[in-house]
Amino acid sequence: MPETERPTEWPRGDLEWGTIPRLARSSAERFSSREAIVDVDAGVTLSFEQLAGAANDTARAFLARGLEQGDRVAIWAPNIWEWVVAALGVHSAGGVLVPLNTRFKGREAAYILGKARARALVTTTGFLDTDYVAMLRDAVDVPADLPDLETIVVMRGEAPAGTTGWDDFVEQGDVVSSEEAEVRADAVEPSFVSDILFTSGTTGNPKGVMCTHGQTLRAYRDWSGVVGLREGDRYLVVNPYFHAFGYKAGWLASLMMGATNLPHAVFDADDVLERVPRDRISMLPGPPTLYQSILNHPDRGRHDLSSLRLSVTGAAAIPVELILRMREELTFETIITGYGLTEACGIATMCRYDDDPETIATTSGRAIPGVEVQVVDDQGTEVTRGEPGEVVVRGYNVMLGYLDDPEETAATIDDDGWLHTGDVGVMDERGYLRITDRTKDMFIVGGFNAYPAEIENLMLRNEKVGQVAVVGVPDDRMGEVGMAFVVLRPDATATPKEIVEWCRGEMANFKAPRHVELVDELPLNATGKVLKYQLREQGTKIVTG
Repeated sequence: MPETERPTEWPRGDLEWGTIPRLARSSAERFSSREAIVDVDAGVTLSFEQLAGAANDTARAFLARGLEQGDRVAIWAPNIWEWVVAALGVHSAGGVLVPLNTRFKGREAAYILGKARARALVTTTGFLDTDYVAMLRDAVDVPADLPDLETIVVMRGEAPAGTTGWDDFVEQGDVVSSEEAEVRADAVEPSFVSDILFTSGTTGNPKGVMCTHGQTLRAYRDWSGVVGLREGDRYLVVNPYFHAFGYKAGWLASLMMGATNLPHAVFDADDVLERVPRDRISMLPGPPTLYQSILNHPDRGRHDLSSLRLSVTGAAAIPVELILRMREELTFETIITGYGLTEACGIATMCRYDDDPETIATTSGRAIPGVEVQVVDDQGTEVTRGEPGEVVVRGYNVMLGYLDDPEETAATIDDDGWLHTGDVGVMDERGYLRITDRTKDMFIVGGFNAYPAEIENLMLRNEKVGQVAVVGVPDDRMGEVGMAFVVLRPDATATPKEIVEWCRGEMANFKAPRHVELVDELPLNATGKVLKYQLREQGTKIVTG
């Protein structure tokens, strides 16, 4: 469809399909033998019909294990075809999906498994040299510390004692009929919770964001329409499936629109450059650094990149020159930027396909259909356009709340239904939003949100650490990285290098501080709060010389 003929509104996903299981069935009917998933590394291709069938088989396996409506199932694995099948199986069985960050260490994963009271974990042991089962068992006593966790399924790699291999797990579903699984899938309603995505926050521990089937389908049907994703597109999903983007704007959007989902397990610019012509990629999302790497690659001229059509980027400041080069030197018809957060189902604002390069580069677009976005002052009153304030969001996409945390929910969503993001932004006369500052204290490491309170809580488990304050400091490669100011416990001795190495072994690498500064005391204000702004200034001077 030519760009000038693109519609501005689309059928509502929640009304068209209602639930993710019904979407899978609809896609099998609409796109039948078209390729739904092509996992090149595994040599596996599934059509939309085969994907729906595999989801039904997996749902039968979960039902055979006694999974009830609303039970939680965690998936801890990289982008592979089995991830999608397992997720659809969970949804079809009436379960709730709980994705786990592949960068988590065992203790971090155990916290979420316990908080979610997950009944099953689907994971890998021998893929990308990572054994998630061993990581978990090394960190906690399973099942003593996780009494709800009854089942561990290993999708790839050896299944150690006490776990079940993927093929055996699916085969065990033979005791449940396809008709019984379909009845369970049909019982799922749009208002049911589809997933709980855990996000860190200022309280230190990750919080579980609950969203429904209807919210997700409505949001990403609109997202797909704005982007222009369509049947036959070949979508290289480089964003991790555990993230709202890789999951909802990735494989789920592909399922909606009839696009082929090509999972990409480990991001590498050279590999992506090779894959575009080889796999005829038309949809390529990613951070600005991905496109900069492609544009500046010395061998770019040797690769036919003419299949590229759609681009979605963000998560960092974007030079206008980059947008111009993407349009002039690559073949993108559409380049979209946007803004969202997990608590808003992952999306709140988007640019549109016909916006000018400067708008795309310098703003995060305007509100998606059916959603209100405002910039307000400390009293919650909308500020004058062009003035800074807190970004608030209201609409169908706002989460149901945080799992088992009504106080945090009430502190985040006010009585009028506005979700307070904590982000500072400026809105222009057209309603386009520019984010000028991030959530207080949070910093972004290579596209991942890092929250100092959570990192500090983890570091305080080190028997040598008495006090710690973590801030973000500039980094040429990652944008920002963590820097920890540490007061050692009395009589304790440690070097900054020792503490850095300890952190790398105890938390995901994007959280682990790259720099440690040993200090006698932390700067405090009159009420005893750490003056983070002073530490940021000091840390920036140290790392930049």
